[in-house]
Amino acid sequence: MNYSIRGQQIEVTEALREYVEKKLSRLERYFEAPASDVSVTLSVTRDLHNVEVTIPMPGLLLRAEHRSKDMYASIDAVVDKLERQIRKHKTKVNRKFRQRDDSLNLLFREEPSVAHEEEDMLELVRTKRFTLKPMDVEEAILQMNMIGHSFFVFSNADTKEVNVVYRRDDGRYGLIEQG
Repeated sequence: MNYSIRGQQIEVTEALREYVEKKLSRLERYFEAPASDVSVTLSVTRDLHNVEVTIPMPGLLLRAEHRSKDMYASIDAVVDKLERQIRKHKTKVNRKFRQRDDSLNLLFREEPSVAHEEEDMLELVRTKRFTLKPMDVEEAILQMNMIGHSFFVFSNADTKEVNVVYRRDDGRYGLIEQG
């Protein structure tokens, strides 16, 4: 894997670089062909050490982020998150394409013992149906806060599209629009 490791408000020391590469190399065991480019951003904001990792692959983008008081703990946590993403995606691909030959299926090595555990984790336990009321983004944020959720699905009165507002980790809000 080619690692692109950069720092924002932090110097990337050789020890830090080696630690990142050692931890991320754990993920290579999941791939038939190693991912070509891995982008890692280390940053420090208000005493929180943030690690963002992006691994582009054919037909798939793996991305994880973690923030904590310790940079090494953040690196460990982000690698664990990526590992879970890979397992979940691999289980989904294996289940969906068992009978078909698919290029995504060839990205991952077989691990039969993990597949059954992951299938259990993907069980749908509840379905909700509701009518989307047209509203603007500000009203959607107010509705989300009133019901105490971290996201809210609504029909955007301006664009007539289905949108999602959500509360970000930094306390501000984000908007997801249809593409």
